[in-house]
Amino acid sequence: MPYEPDDDHFREYHVTPRYLAGSGGTGDAGFEPVAHWPHHYPDDGPCQLLVTSPDHRIRIGWFGDDYDLWKITAAEDAVSTPRWVATFNQNMPPEIVAGFTRALADDWSEGNDDFLRPTSPHWSESVRSPATSDWTLSTPDRSTVELTAPDELAGLALDRSFSAPSEEPWVLWAGPPGWGTRAEATFTARTPTHLIAASAAALADPAPVVRTRGMINRRIEHLVRLAPVAPETASAPRAPTPLDVRRTAVSAALRRASRGQGSACANAARIRTTTAQTGYAAPEQTAAVLPPSPRPSTGRGR
Repeated sequence: MPYEPDDDHFREYHVTPRYLAGSGGTGDAGFEPVAHWPHHYPDDGPCQLLVTSPDHRIRIGWFGDDYDLWKITAAEDAVSTPRWVATFNQNMPPEIVAGFTRALADDWSEGNDDFLRPTSPHWSESVRSPATSDWTLSTPDRSTVELTAPDELAGLALDRSFSAPSEEPWVLWAGPPGWGTRAEATFTARTPTHLIAASAAALADPAPVVRTRGMINRRIEHLVRLAPVAPETASAPRAPTPLDVRRTAVSAALRRASRGQGSACANAARIRTTTAQTGYAAPEQTAAVLPPSPRPSTGRGR
């Protein structure tokens, strides 16, 4: 039976904890700290948007149809192999990614290499912040060290058995295990710990984020607190977002389909509308996260 969203699925709520809010359909918030950097729109390949520092040493890629939505790298110069790589998956709220990109933007300047700073040997102190001061430090086994949030629904883990620069010993996570419920960020061994700390601080920030109810995964809805957005806040004038642009395009596609362009076109338009406006696709549908710009999707998934 096809999924039929009700009006409440389109209503906006303040969601806490923020790390269970999901992606929200776009990556706009994650790009806000670097909005003034050069933007590139690759014509081929899975990367839909690439934002680079002016000297191209930092690269922030958005892969809107993939499991790992974000891939962020830094190198000593524009043509060098990346010194470190950070990835954020499709369940990670972009407001948390923004903690990482904001720290990068603060680090960057001509001749400044703070974003290439060696990983601190005193990692347990360097990754902590006031926001994570109440997280519990534990050692589940000889090689693993973890910081865990009080609700045990988020944490940061370090696997000290990994030593190669390309390995990913750091994992920042939130939510129950599962493809649609676990938000994860991974960082390779040379990622500066102050950047990891910035991500953890953004994740632990108690400030809510705004989502429609339909954007909250049904399997974790009982774990979040929802407070309706006040009508005056919801109706405040604002510039159209990329999600607004995509909704307009989908509505136009539906109108064309209804004028007789074929049942296959109409069905595709309905699928895209359900996914874009509710954040939920029926089991027979495949949901795609919308890119942070109105450019067409290249389409690739796992």
